[in-house]
Amino acid sequence: MSRWAVVLAGGIGSRFWPLSTPSRPKQLLPLVTNEPLLADSVARLAAIVPPERVLILTNETLVPAIARLLPDIPRENFVAEPRAGGTAAALTWAAQEIARRDGPDAVMMSVHADWSVADAAGFQQALTRAAGVAERHSVLVTVGVIPTRPDPGFGYIQPGQPLEDGVRRVARFVEKPDRARAIEMCRDGYLWNSGIFVWRVGDFLDDVRRLTPEIAPALHAHAQDIRAFFATVNPVSVDVGVLERSNRVVVIPGDFGWDDVGTWGAIKRVRAVDAAGNAAQGRVYAVDSRENVVHAAGATVVLYGVSNLVVVVEDGMVLVTTVDRSSDLKTLVDALPRGVRERDS
Repeated sequence: MSRWAVVLAGGIGSRFWPLSTPSRPKQLLPLVTNEPLLADSVARLAAIVPPERVLILTNETLVPAIARLLPDIPRENFVAEPRAGGTAAALTWAAQEIARRDGPDAVMMSVHADWSVADAAGFQQALTRAAGVAERHSVLVTVGVIPTRPDPGFGYIQPGQPLEDGVRRVARFVEKPDRARAIEMCRDGYLWNSGIFVWRVGDFLDDVRRLTPEIAPALHAHAQDIRAFFATVNPVSVDVGVLERSNRVVVIPGDFGWDDVGTWGAIKRVRAVDAAGNAAQGRVYAVDSRENVVHAAGATVVLYGVSNLVVVVEDGMVLVTTVDRSSDLKTLVDALPRGVRERDS
């Protein structure tokens, strides 16, 4: 059986404003290494999937920029979503495209373009193991990350009955809990819902047809017409639309330094920090200052006697907020005048 990778690289993202813009969203930013997150994601896959079997799902407007970034990926492997239809629609379209090219037994490994992964080899081993489980048992596999902290910003998975050694059926998915509940779930052996999914495309499409009325009619009527397909679907996440309704979802644990790098404040978890816990990029001097995140492009930033701030300088724009408030930049961006908010204009 052949194995494919699908990289979800859509969305415009506001959580890294003002560095992120509609034409240069989070996945195209070098937030963890000196390479954009998407380039890092594709590089991690190279050891287990050749470039001709990597599909990139993204917005129509981003295809040219991503194609320049990833010259080894064939142009026909860039799938431009004409309308945001949710992850269930995106992965359904990818699965039927793989089935069309390679048959229903091909295995699809779905990842996101905007993650940080500290242990690439461990990540590859988890994907390879998940592919073997999907092939042996005709199940839908998710890789649940072993939590390193009780984080209320992530969804969780409760492992259930064992299927084989190290593989358990999913008892339930839990949406982002409050902190007290997150502490309880970490104690009780829940795993983070990483969004890493692996399955044979035929098995996944069977469940979509059987369980997902938001998608199934469009798949039946418009399997060869991407515009008609996305115009017809009702947006729903793959977790809600398929996985929470299926009785053949299993989970394997993963421990490879995964983080979704969701906010400026999260940068401290994935980049090098100084002795005072400051994560700085550019010309930054931090004196008697702790636990700050600074991105200084084209300027020198000096901190004195402050803690838990986020300071971003980019192309004449300066953002100053706290680490805690950096998780809610969408509220800020929506409140700004259009000329400030839409920096591409």
